Amino acid sequence: MKKSTTNAAFYVPYGLWLALFVVAPVLLIIYQSFFDISGHFTLGNYATYFQSGTYILMTINSVVYAFIITAVTLLISYPTAYLLHYAKHKQLWLLLIILPTWINLLLKAYAFIGIFSQDGGVNGFLGMFGIAPKQFLFTDFSFILVASYIEIPFMILPIFNGIEELDQGYVNASRDLGAKGWQTFTRVILPLTMNGVKAGVQAVFIPSLSLFMLTRLIGGNRVITLGTAIEEHFLVTMNWGMGSTIGVVLIIAMFLIMFLTGERKRKGGRA
Repeated sequence: MKKSTTNAAFYVPYGLWLALFVVAPVLLIIYQSFFDISGHFTLGNYATYFQSGTYILMTINSVVYAFIITAVTLLISYPTAYLLHYAKHKQLWLLLIILPTWINLLLKAYAFIGIFSQDGGVNGFLGMFGIAPKQFLFTDFSFILVASYIEIPFMILPIFNGIEELDQGYVNASRDLGAKGWQTFTRVILPLTMNGVKAGVQAVFIPSLSLFMLTRLIGGNRVITLGTAIEEHFLVTMNWGMGSTIGVVLIIAMFLIMFLTGERKRKGGRA
């Protein structure tokens, strides 16, 4: 009985953390979404959101940008994780990949502002070849590039773990049976590491839906997403109800993405 009580006590800090920093903020956002800017109870925030072409366009933009960022990071991260699996000193290389995540996001954004500015490193390099200064900053290209760079470690890690857990016996059996390299990859390696890919997609796509700092600093307000709208309502217009409504929509979208990319089970085995 004493041992059971002790084991239960270990869950108390985790339960408090989830209750105070996950459940409570979500409930507060849902509660606040039913009040207008004057503090009166209303369903008008949701009606405004779903009837407004502006908010619908922001939603589409957010999904499109998040999809592009996720696709770019996936195309870069899977080959990187695969090569990393067979590399010498893989732990050292993995540390170098993780290292940029220790740097504050704001510092990285300002660093890229310097790199892409008119007098920055990129234009300085192009100037050596007589190419006139180009406008890289405040473009869709720069926003997607910087966002992908920041999100890449979060895509590489779960894919790398998935490849590390792969039983090499299946790969060897495929080769022994005469399968070519591409066939082995598409029919053995990729399906068996798909859980890592799904986890990486969740880790990148969901945060990419609500980016707002990079849209300001790198996109120069040309890139408008739901994250930008939330920041505007909470910090500028002070319409917390409308900002919370958009937050609720984002939360629902995130749960939907987690459901679509989550692992499903069927009777008698896994899907």
